[in-house]
Amino acid sequence: MINREIIRLKIVQLTYAYYQNGNKNIDTAEKELFFSLSKAYDLYQHLLSLIVAVDKEALRHLEVEQARAKREGTEEPSTKFVDNRFVLQLQANKVLSDFISTQKRTWDDEPKFISKLYEQITNSQIYKDYMESSDSSYEEDRELWRKLYRTLIQDNEEIDTLIEDQSLYWNDDKEIVDTFVLKTIKRFDEKNGAKQELLPEFDSEDEKDFARKLFRATILNANEYQRYMSEASRNWQFKRLAYMDIVIMQIAIAEMLTFPSIPISVTLNEYVDIAKIYSTPRSGGYINGMLDAIARHLINTGKLMKHIDPPRQKRAKPAAEKNGGEVPATEEPASETTEE
Repeated sequence: MINREIIRLKIVQLTYAYYQNGNKNIDTAEKELFFSLSKAYDLYQHLLSLIVAVDKEALRHLEVEQARAKREGTEEPSTKFVDNRFVLQLQANKVLSDFISTQKRTWDDEPKFISKLYEQITNSQIYKDYMESSDSSYEEDRELWRKLYRTLIQDNEEIDTLIEDQSLYWNDDKEIVDTFVLKTIKRFDEKNGAKQELLPEFDSEDEKDFARKLFRATILNANEYQRYMSEASRNWQFKRLAYMDIVIMQIAIAEMLTFPSIPISVTLNEYVDIAKIYSTPRSGGYINGMLDAIARHLINTGKLMKHIDPPRQKRAKPAAEKNGGEVPATEEPASETTEE
């Protein structure tokens, strides 16, 4: 599940913290990096468990309605929602059940929020269409939760606030992790029953090696990479660059030099997007120009055996969209004093 997009974000956060921390021990910092990555996987399971928590709330409401119907002699309420086969399969998943049982804080600690979310679900047209449908297939049950998640959970500011309160490690992770939750829902197959596999924490050892090598190269070769930045900054004093810009470019240079199979354009695009999230409004355009100049210099001097691809249009990420488009590379770099 943990892909290079998450790894890059975590390395930016941990590298920045490494330099802010007086105890600069790279082994300790590396352990913190992998712990932080494991917490992103915890968030993935935590969000899956939210579906289970909503179903528990639905069952509570159903039992109240059944008791009222029995008492008043009225028609029994439908059990279609609580009998959703996808949710029942998710509830039976041993990996998820084990995760929930070991957590100090679960969705059971947020009864008001769960009640509110359940109410939003039952008031939604998605829920009404599902309950009125004569279809009773597993595919319809699974599709219901894919739609509900995309509509009411994926871009839910209240959930964002809750998970940030629950763990400092989950700041900025939800946007990416949401995509993996949706992928998991789509992959569920009724025939797998309780043995349905969730996404693994790491797809392969390659991703772990990528994280370890990139982080170590960033720290161990810092002076060399910062010299390249200083030379490329031309008319601007290196010390006037926003500190986060320096960290981001340092990691990008490490990636360009350490991983020959990753195209330069991919590296530039990834770190320009990260700059839009973590640094100043002007940083994206300035970092793009700086990294392009540094890459050309490294190629011309034989230090980088790659070529620069023509610019390609890349899908804008939601976080980037909120911060506006890129500033032309001719803009002045942001001063460190402008950072919040």
